[in-house]
Amino acid sequence: MSWMGGLVPAAVSAALLAAGAAPACDLAGGPSAWRVGGCVAGGGGLARGKFLWILEETASSNPAPPSAAQSAGACARAGPWEDGSVDDVWRTGDHPLQAQRDGPPAQGPDPAKTGAAPGPDGSGIHVVDLPGNRAAALAHERLAIVDPLSGNQPLFSQDGKLSLTVNGEIYNHRALRSELKNPDVFKTESDCEVIVHLYREVGEKVAAMLDGDFAFVIVDEASGHVFAARDAVGVNSLYMGKGRDGSVWFASEAKALVGEVISVETFPPGHYYSSETQEFTRYYNPAWRDADSALQPLDLENIRNTFERSVEKRLMSDVPYGVFLSGGLDSSLVASVIARTRRKRFLELGDPEDLKPLKSFSIGLPGSPDLTAAKKVADFIGTEHYGFTFTVQEGIDAVSDVIYHLETYDITTIRAGTPMFLLSRKVKAMGIKMVMSGEGADETLAGYLYFHKAPDSQELHEELVRKVDALHLYDCLRANKATMAHGLEVRVPFLDKGMLDATMLTDPEFKMTRKGDATQFLEKWLMRAAFDDEETPWLPSDVLWRQKEQFSDGVGYDWIDGLKAHAEKVISDEDLASAETRFPHNTPTTKEGCYIRQIFQSHFPNNEWGRGVEETVPGGPSVACSTAKAVEWDEAWKDPTNQDQSGRFVDTHDSAVA
Repeated sequence: MSWMGGLVPAAVSAALLAAGAAPACDLAGGPSAWRVGGCVAGGGGLARGKFLWILEETASSNPAPPSAAQSAGACARAGPWEDGSVDDVWRTGDHPLQAQRDGPPAQGPDPAKTGAAPGPDGSGIHVVDLPGNRAAALAHERLAIVDPLSGNQPLFSQDGKLSLTVNGEIYNHRALRSELKNPDVFKTESDCEVIVHLYREVGEKVAAMLDGDFAFVIVDEASGHVFAARDAVGVNSLYMGKGRDGSVWFASEAKALVGEVISVETFPPGHYYSSETQEFTRYYNPAWRDADSALQPLDLENIRNTFERSVEKRLMSDVPYGVFLSGGLDSSLVASVIARTRRKRFLELGDPEDLKPLKSFSIGLPGSPDLTAAKKVADFIGTEHYGFTFTVQEGIDAVSDVIYHLETYDITTIRAGTPMFLLSRKVKAMGIKMVMSGEGADETLAGYLYFHKAPDSQELHEELVRKVDALHLYDCLRANKATMAHGLEVRVPFLDKGMLDATMLTDPEFKMTRKGDATQFLEKWLMRAAFDDEETPWLPSDVLWRQKEQFSDGVGYDWIDGLKAHAEKVISDEDLASAETRFPHNTPTTKEGCYIRQIFQSHFPNNEWGRGVEETVPGGPSVACSTAKAVEWDEAWKDPTNQDQSGRFVDTHDSAVA
């Protein structure tokens, strides 16, 4: 049975979930009453454009409908009843979510206050029976970027036995279609449909064959087998958890698991999960993980051409798109390549849409360095630019929502995520549904200022590998969730697998910063030099050679300073002194950290079994976004009072405070 276009429960919209041993779905009762047992109500208010998956291992007798007393305070009211839609959501006893039509609904939290809302472009739910008296349910809240008319999910194999729900974009889908033994099985033009047909032919090899950003689950109705996978770097978020009964759950946002599992952890990027082995298998094994393999000579032309291809493939879209333009090197190069690619494409194909100016967007405090630099770039490359401002108070007012949607208490992620969250809301309101952004360049090209202190090229490369491995916990998490909170998709060309190979296999000697030398005198010299073309310049020279400015700094130094000052006012000395007792995991050491952690705790309280959402957030000392290992590079950094994730805490910054 499936419902396409119906209303997914607000509390699980955008979730991907699997429960290994929960009560089976019971759809008996016809039009007057039906229940779905074993689904998760979660915390409500999940981002649009993601999905839900539920697998139920064992059958049970029909539970009694929850009483009004049981339902009160746990119901997420989602709207009036219609045939094929889920109206009221309950979480009671051993049956976490039940929906029924007999009797008046119980009162619950206002969806407007929780942020709960159906996705902007459609919803789908599919329930199937599996061998062994089990059942599976898949649900999806769609953000349509490719084939918005017929690409609703779940997607199915030709015989209907394989069901797929996925969040992502597959850039090589047309090439994969042509390689199928039966290329005539497609029912839609969705780039994601190829996953389910490819899985039918190659099985678990499918994940390694995909070029894109994705998190997905496939259910095989015939065998009961479940297969889940996440993209190579973790651009798209994915979590897993274990239920009290030993069940295994997966969710694209941790909110769907809160209160329903005894543990939550991050699904590792570049891995797939099989229910047959109940284990993760790494499918992405690039050679550059070994420092001894990073020996390629300097090839600026290859770097430039690879990046152009990476950007071009991400222009795959049937909806309005734009670019985040901070005015720093990375986003400016993305914007410039898009603008030039569109002009070139018009000359080749004659599509008048490519003659329309690209829309670019920036944000900052009034007078911030990013706003000034972004406007200069926009004028230079000819974009239709929108520069938005926010105040420190507006940022502070948004912090709680940012923590809720980003599901982290990492300080620099919240610092940078707040302006990105505010900008995404503005951009989506303008009708844009996809943006490109510059995440990933600093982690592959040694862009952070602390890399100036790298003792040698081997340690630099090992740090780069650590940084890429952790992207799904920091910049990818921020970019994905800050945009998806508003139904906006972000694409990151620096993290294309081809681009990763081109940059990470280059001899790290070319990424060392050597001030005063004729080359490599500035961080990311390699990328700057690749696009340094005097005859047909890609960027204004002063932007191409602008010093690295972290996004949370570039929006205006007063933003971080103001956030710290606010924390000093609202967090007492006693609050900070008791932090170790209240937050034994990753105990905050500053009032800013304590302020952010207290808000996080209010959204995601620890469960009584431990291993809650708080353990999915990384910790440890950091200077200018370094890993804890790199703190060893400078003796002064070992002093906790000199540790801050702002780039200004490195003495090579032009406005250093260290």
